[in-house]
This record gives sequence, structure tokens and C-alpha cells, in this order.
Amino acid sequence: MPAPAGKKEFAVIGLGRFGQSVALTLIERGYSVLGIDHDREIVQRLSEQITQVAALDATDEEALRAVDIASFDTVVVAIGENFEGNLMTTVALKALDVRYVVCKTTTERQRRILLRVGADHVVLPEHDAGRRLAHMLTGPGVLDLLELEPGYSITELRIPRSMVGHTLIETNLRHRFGVTVLVIKREQTLTVSPSANYMFASNDLLVVLGKNADIARLSELT
Repeated sequence: MPAPAGKKEFAVIGLGRFGQSVALTLIERGYSVLGIDHDREIVQRLSEQITQVAALDATDEEALRAVDIASFDTVVVAIGENFEGNLMTTVALKALDVRYVVCKTTTERQRRILLRVGADHVVLPEHDAGRRLAHMLTGPGVLDLLELEPGYSITELRIPRSMVGHTLIETNLRHRFGVTVLVIKREQTLTVSPSANYMFASNDLLVVLGKNADIARLSELT
């Protein structure tokens, strides 16, 4: 599928599970993606699924220049296990004036190093997934969450039974728990910024914004 007019183009370096997931999801959303990996077999296997593919050593500036890497709006470095390769690739990309470089790594120390050498954003998928799972395990009603920054998140949770049959204003969630209700999901219907008179039903799901500790107190209601 060609990229929609005016849309960004992406390159993904490292086509393991994470890199493939990023590349294929971007393509599903209509974007053009260049997939790069040093393993020719992987590149060949993905050649019909990714917009463009190239087998090359991403730590080599000349090889990156040959595929015009600086023309891409965002480059994702998804080299997970080889930190030296991750680091050298990031340095090469910034030396070639790539506008926005996103790196995947595994430790906070590696994250700090990558940011220091020029990475614009660094993700720790396993660390973030672990934090997310811990929140879900310790919050009885928590179904999903997006952590905005340490201590704060947007969280989806089941309506506490004690709130069923009461209106939003009656539950006084902002005063009692310090959370803001952004959306209420009832079957296939979404109510964005619900009114104060919205009455909760037993199958409602809340999407709330607030401190994790406050959301945890809310999720523990019965």
C-alpha cells in the first residue's frame, strides 16, 4: 500500500519480533516503511510484507547513506540484544542528521546512554510491560492502562459495584479519589466527557486519568 499523500515515512532497523510488529503495524495504518536487517534471510522473508527492505550493516554510515536514511522522518532502532550495535547505529543515524530516532533497549542504564549519544526517544518494552502487568495484577478492577509518566496514568477499569445506580456527581470521584473520568464505555457505546447526571450501570467501564495510587484506591472499591 503506498503511503498516503503528505504522510510520514518510517524506517525500522532490526526486524526481530518487536521490529516486525512496529513495521507491519505502521504499514497497516497506511504508512511507507523501509525495513532493515543484517540477516538476508529475514529481509527476503519480509520483502512482500514491508514497503521496502534492505539487508545491510546499520552501524555503517555509508550503507545507511546509500539507502538515503536521512530522508525518513523517523527511524526506529529495534536492535534489542546487541547493545553495541544499537549504540553504534544510533550514533551513525544522528551523524547523518536523521530527524527523529527512536531506540528499543532493555535497561535504564542503556536508555540513559542512548539519550546521551543523541537518541530522541528510548523505549523499554519489557520493563514497561512489566510495570503495566503489575498495575493490572494489584488493581482488582484494572483492565488496561497507559502510563503517562511515573506515578500517573490513563486507566480502564470496571465500574465498582457500589457506584452502580448512582450518577457521576453523586459518586464525587474527583473529590474522593482525585481522578477525572474521561470516557465511559457501555457495550459498543462511548460517552466522552460524561455529564454530571450520567447514571452508572453494572456493565460500564471507566477510563480515568489520575495518580496511580488514587486509581488503585478506586479500583479496590466493591
